Amino acid sequence: MRTLIIEDEKAALRNLKAAMQEVDTDFDIVGETDSVTDTLEWFASHSMPELVFMDIHLADGSAFGIFEQVDITCPIIFTTAYDEYALQAFRVNSIAYLLKPISSADLQMAIDKLKLLGGAKAEGTKTDFQAVMHALKREEGYKTHFLVPVKGDRFVPVSVDQISYFYISDGVVKAVLQSSETFIFQQTLDELAELLNPRQFFRANRQYIIAHKAVVGVSLWFGGRMVLQLTPPTDEKVIISKARVPAFREWF
Repeated sequence: MRTLIIEDEKAALRNLKAAMQEVDTDFDIVGETDSVTDTLEWFASHSMPELVFMDIHLADGSAFGIFEQVDITCPIIFTTAYDEYALQAFRVNSIAYLLKPISSADLQMAIDKLKLLGGAKAEGTKTDFQAVMHALKREEGYKTHFLVPVKGDRFVPVSVDQISYFYISDGVVKAVLQSSETFIFQQTLDELAELLNPRQFFRANRQYIIAHKAVVGVSLWFGGRMVLQLTPPTDEKVIISKARVPAFREWF
């Protein structure tokens, strides 16, 4: 794949190239830049690559300044020694955020994700980069926070990362946080299922939507069903029907 590398450290560049050689992917390095200025000039005179490796701290400033002047429409793998820019990175077309030194194993996982998003089915199959970008844009559309009404005219901001599961009881939808706090939601479970990232949440049954990190145990149940143990614990068994078990296995 046609690849641009944006990196200002020679040692890091050598390490990245070595990792790329170890990964079983056909990289075609079409450009190497080491600053914001050089990168802007490169994009002004070249067609869009299929993949960009991007360091964040460059010789003349932050790489995020590039996005103010160039609409980069291909997937980006960020390579950096700092972990505090991850959220900012995923606001653009980032498929991975790799911390230096980059290992071939880290890079392989990023490329596997790229292929998965692009729908590549087998070795030798070309990645559909339009499908990758569609998948990335779709993920950007999922909810990351909710403003939840509480007593009076107050609202509480709740991050989806705090939520362990949603459930419905007596017609009321509630969210249980990792802290065991519970909030009443106005949306139905069907509506929430459309708003939440399916990589993070799974519709276990008609009563529950669960977060991946909330699952602490799984037991077989009669009739080919499964019972989930969640944290915080639930007052009732969370059962996955026999028909839903294959989808749960694939999701988990």
